[in-house]
Amino acid sequence: MERNKVLLCAYGLLLGVVIYEWNKRQGETGTDDEDSDFIGGVTSELESAAYAAADFIDSATGGILKISAMRTVDLNVLKHPNMRAFLSVIRAGEGTSDAQGYRRIFGGQLFTSYDDHPRITVRKSGYTSSAAGAYQILTSTWDETRQMMGLKDFTPASQDAAAVGRIAARGALSDVIAGRFEIAIKKVAKEWASLPGSPYGQPTISLDRARQLYASAGGSMGVVA
Repeated sequence: MERNKVLLCAYGLLLGVVIYEWNKRQGETGTDDEDSDFIGGVTSELESAAYAAADFIDSATGGILKISAMRTVDLNVLKHPNMRAFLSVIRAGEGTSDAQGYRRIFGGQLFTSYDDHPRITVRKSGYTSSAAGAYQILTSTWDETRQMMGLKDFTPASQDAAAVGRIAARGALSDVIAGRFEIAIKKVAKEWASLPGSPYGQPTISLDRARQLYASAGGSMGVVA
């Protein structure tokens, strides 16, 4: 089952409950504190629904995609040279390694605000995509990641954090840190369509090119067991 369909069902059901409760409240007289409690409860329910959906996805994919892993990612890994180098490979593959890469949407245009994912769908060259930012994250993928990791905006820092979260969801975090480059690339190729071995039929960079980019960015290769 596709993760986006699962999440859509979970959020849709929860939204229906929220709307019902909100409409019911409109006929009642409540204090500001009560309204605040209601909003806090809604937020808690949304978080619970997201976690439940993540657990379901983990189970349905047999752990191949482990969304729940994003909850506990230690973002200190962003300081590791292998992680920084690996992220640079992804950006190069996605065509966002230039100074404006964090502001780019699919098709080459730039968005203007980091407050949120731009949520713009573009049709170009036979593809339709809402991908945006340095890691060309789809709107649905961003919402999933944002909820799991508690990200508040779409700034470069949040985009880097989200990329680490997606690497963790693919089970490649320890491989990246240990320098098991080719293993990590193989695991995340289903996350980024530009990487070697990606199954989506879009143009990819070669493995040799990926290795060169990684090494030039300061990444080191570990021993492959």
